[in-house]
Amino acid sequence: MNKTDIEQALNTIRFFSADGVQLANSGHTGMPMGAAALAYTLYVRQMNHNPKNPNWINRDRFVLSGGHASMLLYTILHLTGYDISIDDLKQFRQYQSITPGHPEWGVTPGVDTSTGPLGQGFATGVGMAIAEAHLAATFNKPGFDIVNHYTYAIVTDGDMMEGISSEAASLAGTLKLGKLIYLYDSNDITIEGRTDIALTEDVAKRFEAYNWHVQTVEDGNDVEAIDKAIEAAKLDPRPSLIICKTIIGYGLPNRADTSGIHGSPAGWDELNLAKENAGIPTEPLFYITDEVLAHFREQIAVGAELQKEWNELYTCYKEKYPDLAKEFERRNARKLPENWDENLPVFEPDKKGLATRVASWHTIQKIADALPEVVGGSADLAPSNNTWMDAYPAFGPEQRDGRNIHYGVREIAMAAIGNGLFVHGGIRPFNATFLVFSDYLRGSLRVSALSNIANIFVLTHDSIGVGEDGPTHQPVETIMSLRLMPNLNVIRPADANETVEAWKAAIAKTDGPTALILSRQNIPTIDRQKYASAKGLHKGAYVLYQSKDGTPDLIIIAAGSEVTLALNCIPELEEKGLNTRVVSMPCWELFEAQDKVYKDEILPPSVKNRISLEAGQTLGWERWVGQYGVSLGVTEFGLSAPGDIIFKEFGFTVENVISMIEKMMKKNKG
Repeated sequence: MNKTDIEQALNTIRFFSADGVQLANSGHTGMPMGAAALAYTLYVRQMNHNPKNPNWINRDRFVLSGGHASMLLYTILHLTGYDISIDDLKQFRQYQSITPGHPEWGVTPGVDTSTGPLGQGFATGVGMAIAEAHLAATFNKPGFDIVNHYTYAIVTDGDMMEGISSEAASLAGTLKLGKLIYLYDSNDITIEGRTDIALTEDVAKRFEAYNWHVQTVEDGNDVEAIDKAIEAAKLDPRPSLIICKTIIGYGLPNRADTSGIHGSPAGWDELNLAKENAGIPTEPLFYITDEVLAHFREQIAVGAELQKEWNELYTCYKEKYPDLAKEFERRNARKLPENWDENLPVFEPDKKGLATRVASWHTIQKIADALPEVVGGSADLAPSNNTWMDAYPAFGPEQRDGRNIHYGVREIAMAAIGNGLFVHGGIRPFNATFLVFSDYLRGSLRVSALSNIANIFVLTHDSIGVGEDGPTHQPVETIMSLRLMPNLNVIRPADANETVEAWKAAIAKTDGPTALILSRQNIPTIDRQKYASAKGLHKGAYVLYQSKDGTPDLIIIAAGSEVTLALNCIPELEEKGLNTRVVSMPCWELFEAQDKVYKDEILPPSVKNRISLEAGQTLGWERWVGQYGVSLGVTEFGLSAPGDIIFKEFGFTVENVISMIEKMMKKNKG
């Protein structure tokens, strides 16, 4: 197309986007109008994608890190032939539409990841690039590059300010992720004004220091210059940042290059005047000529041909490497191999026991052997989290098939990168850190939960049992805060065998994340011949022990290391003639998912005498102990002292629990 034709195509993108925002009377007009050329160059000139098969495994991935510009993405997807109609564009930001206010993975065809919180997309794209490199090293053979694609993103001034982007960029440069290419929509505007009120650094030099290949395109509307820069980026072994100088709200006569157009509709008068200046009819909305539409829709045939060529290559690959092909298909279908869990450890009863983080380590070794798609890492805490897969190397520039990732001290980026590993496909990720530091990665964990991303979070050092590290490292409120998050399974196992079952439950959950809450201190391994099987974990709560048949007089509900405390109370309670039930409740969410019959069987409504034991916030336990029950927990920050002393100081002793039970029962009897 000549320059005039290209300008027509760009104006179509700009005004489709602006019409959608205006019709909704809600959204962001500025970035879609300013970054139209970036999206056009990617989807029409550069990206390998198939509009009629958005999930083609070897497509290039795209991340709109500035997710507020979602109408730009929906517009380019519609124009190039994805299953997004004009009616869908007209339903932008409306109830139950497939064009929500920010892109959501699994909702809109062609959306490769959820974005919205700035920086999330930037870091998620790094995970996608790691996945591509790892799978290519694992499955490609000479002449058969069945995994060979790029990860692109459009990032913003806001992304550049967020710390998560700096963490992710630093790691990407260290790992030399050369197939990661980001276009920086540099319009120098934020909500509060021009960027120099808060951002005066030389971003180009910063990324050069991160070991990125950096270029600048002075005119962000120049498709040819952007195209040329991308071609140059492909030749460099480093990740690439292409700084495109753009004008927010480009084409609006009065509101372009102003902060006021960032997050609002243009207004009908302003929008119509811009259309008139561009020679575009003001009616109908979403105006497009047949020639421009045909130009965009050429991507349907191009994409079909690209996939056809890949399919032919893969057919030959499948004939030559049938076992590899079978494994490749299994992983991308997210299916588990038969009997994958048959060699997981079984721990013998042991009064001394071991920390659940150590039991987790033993379990991870077997999972790593059974599930080669498992790739994981820690925020520089692998020796403490016990998450290193001993039989496998680290992922790096010279070891792309490595399965251990050195994230460095970067919790914030780590979790988003893990999300990228999962949404790419073919990888099952886990991320690890101390439980108290999960607050750093909370934003990415939230994206996992709302987007049904099955990232696994290994969070160790779970309580005041951390001891001498003191209150800065004792997460007294953290477990309860995690339980507030929808679609997140929070599992705090009681011993080594519950830890094995917790990992099985985490692997089985493919529609959202799991947080495994593990101890640093040793916990006795429960005698499962005397007490109930740890398999009860899969229902969230189960009767671990009851003194005798019939309705109990008392129920002790406990999680994690406090289950042992509950069991230690039994002899004295039985001496007092109390029919005592101990319920291990490792996962509230799994228990809540059971039917009422099961829940009433475990916690009979008629039993008023209930006490919960957990070394953390008690707020929330009233849900299970009821109005007549009591809770033993930690409702203030911890102390710096040996763990056993701290537990005693906060009342986690048999004597105190018995005293609390006696007072409760006396009150309830009265």
